[in-house]
Amino acid sequence: MGRYLATRLASLIPILFGTSVIAFILIRLVPGDPAIAILGMEADASAIATLRQKMALDQPVTVQYFSWLGLILTGDFGRSIQGGRQVLPLLLNALGPTAVLSVAALAISLAIAIPTGIIAAMRPNTGADYSASFLALCGLSMPSFWLGVLLILAFSIHLPLFPASGYVSPFVNLGGHLHHLVLPALTLGAALAAATMRMTRATMLEVLRTDYIRTARAKGLPQRLIIWTHALRNARIPIVTLIGIQFGQLLGGVVITETVFSWPGIGKLTVDAIFARDYPVVQGAVLLTALLFVLINLATDLLYTSLDPRVRLT
Repeated sequence: MGRYLATRLASLIPILFGTSVIAFILIRLVPGDPAIAILGMEADASAIATLRQKMALDQPVTVQYFSWLGLILTGDFGRSIQGGRQVLPLLLNALGPTAVLSVAALAISLAIAIPTGIIAAMRPNTGADYSASFLALCGLSMPSFWLGVLLILAFSIHLPLFPASGYVSPFVNLGGHLHHLVLPALTLGAALAAATMRMTRATMLEVLRTDYIRTARAKGLPQRLIIWTHALRNARIPIVTLIGIQFGQLLGGVVITETVFSWPGIGKLTVDAIFARDYPVVQGAVLLTALLFVLINLATDLLYTSLDPRVRLT
């Protein structure tokens, strides 16, 4: 286990290095000059040149990259072009709302997907199975921005039950925070539930056809015990793998949903920074997203040994 963990942690280095190179290059391929974007088209040429020098934009790209990388290794993500705030605290502040939204969406997804997938697997090729598969197909095919707009029209305009957008800190007003959380969490949870339901159904179908399940039924064990104790226990590793991937993607910032609902998370912060040509924030956000995704995948792998003692990580 220790050797496996050390190997996986060492593999973070080339992954994060490659991610940093890609993020650094791609943001500079975006048309426009950040100095002009900050000062405006009517700015004086000398003022633009001074700002470009201050931002080190007059240096070669390789010099800019290694200078930025050196600061990253010391924990300094630089300062935002907009407002001059430190990038790392800015990202960590945005990570909190994204984490809350991710956990809520994942909880909604599991509450829908696991029971539905189990019912579909227990009754294959029946109306319940076809209905679950149809709903899953709709969830997978429906764009999140469209679903978000539909939920706003339904529950914010026609039935004004929830706010259409915005964010309230849970430390200020917990009730208001939960009220604003419902619609974006439902938007994300619906898409996640579709994929998780399909995975649950497929793995449960495979497990329910095994010999030990037939033996358990022959012994007269209750159906509930067979499903929840024996079948689901042995079908959960693929499901946990999918959940780990989904959670990593959510923590990376769900750009469209956060933008539609004006949720101040990593995704919306990154979009705003791209439009503002805020290089340090975009680069820091991409690097932080990659780090979170890899660490969550590592935690998922380590969880396998607890879920199934037969799994040995070497």
